[in-house]
Amino acid sequence: MSTPATHVWQPSTARTVVLDGFVPVPRGTQPTTPALPLWPLKDPNDVLDYQFDISAALTGNPGDGISTLTVAIAPDNPGDLTLNSALANGAIAVLWLAAGQSGTVYTVTITITTFSGRSLARSVLLPVYSLSSLPVLPDDLITNTGLILTDQNGNPILITST
Repeated sequence: MSTPATHVWQPSTARTVVLDGFVPVPRGTQPTTPALPLWPLKDPNDVLDYQFDISAALTGNPGDGISTLTVAIAPDNPGDLTLNSALANGAIAVLWLAAGQSGTVYTVTITITTFSGRSLARSVLLPVYSLSSLPVLPDDLITNTGLILTDQNGNPILITST
């Protein structure tokens, strides 16, 4: 007799951004604004889970976790990136994101309140590009042998400089 399998869903760690620790700035120095964290590229047809881990903000506070979260996405026009659902798993916010316009980099701002009353807001960038079809490239980005030009890391160069 067969028994149906029970599946345990776990978010993918491939799309996780971790909040950096809170590092004090030495006296007499100017703090610099860090670059916004970045999730991997998303295709407009993808519906995927994206994680934001705030464990560093809760260090030394066992039992604290995410109580509420609010998500804002910019730009916010018809056909743009949408939030299908959001949930919390301890100190990790999990967002299910869908749609988006190819060639657009979205700013996803997550505002979190913890059980202990802490509150923090951070923005994460999510670039959306059509990954399911090849882009039409200008002739000057293709070699005489028909290969696409790449940078020093092997990534395709998709735009020309002016």
